[in-house]
Amino acid sequence: MFRATAKFLGKSQLEEVRIHLGDYTVEYNGKRYDTSALKWDSPATGTVYGTALNYQGALAALGDAVYESPYQAPPQAPVMYIKPANTLIGCGQPIPLPEDVTELEMGAALGVVIARPAFHVSEAEVLDYVIGYTVANDVSIPHRSVYRPAISQKCRDGFCPLGPWIIQREAVADPDRLGVRVYINGQLRQENTTANLIRSVPRLIADIAEFMTLNAGDVLLVGVPEGAPLARAGDRVRIEIEQVGCLDNIVVPEQELLGGGAA
Repeated sequence: MFRATAKFLGKSQLEEVRIHLGDYTVEYNGKRYDTSALKWDSPATGTVYGTALNYQGALAALGDAVYESPYQAPPQAPVMYIKPANTLIGCGQPIPLPEDVTELEMGAALGVVIARPAFHVSEAEVLDYVIGYTVANDVSIPHRSVYRPAISQKCRDGFCPLGPWIIQREAVADPDRLGVRVYINGQLRQENTTANLIRSVPRLIADIAEFMTLNAGDVLLVGVPEGAPLARAGDRVRIEIEQVGCLDNIVVPEQELLGGGAA
């Protein structure tokens, strides 16, 4: 059993819970609950940063395109973007499917949560600046270009489910050896491991902290594996990351949500 922090719908502050990782049950206010029995909000309190092309397979999938204009070489530094506040939702909340879109990419990502300001921090000490880890779904409308900021594809409302909790750093023996799995309607659709990251978790944080400060509460998504599975309206999506937790959401047509339809 490990300590974690979580935010519940209708609550203004993060609260402490205890997690049984064997069955993903939660102890809260003296009672034990199944994850699905609680109404979760996103536990992110700072900026959420995404990282592109940080899985070996994701970069390899581009083939010779990485040597073409405009860059003519593989990335030499982390390729980053922001998942703004409008994208954040909690476990169990519906992922909106835009009216003109038929399917969405489910981007399983380990989220690293920063404990205190990190700037010019060495790779050897960088994990001392981490408070814990969470599960994220870096949702995206399928697109091919990696050379322009994919704002309209990655920054729609509800396009970053995150949580259900932030588990304490000590629960994770090695963030670079975590299994990542995506289930859609109960069927395993993707399996990978953070051992396939191009930049390890410590190196990624250190490289970013070379040019900017990561502040307390910021969440760094370390990357999405190649071949992100696609989900359609009505699909139930579950992302599991070993030693961290599981994140469940359902894809719901945006018009139903705007009209008050139930998920």
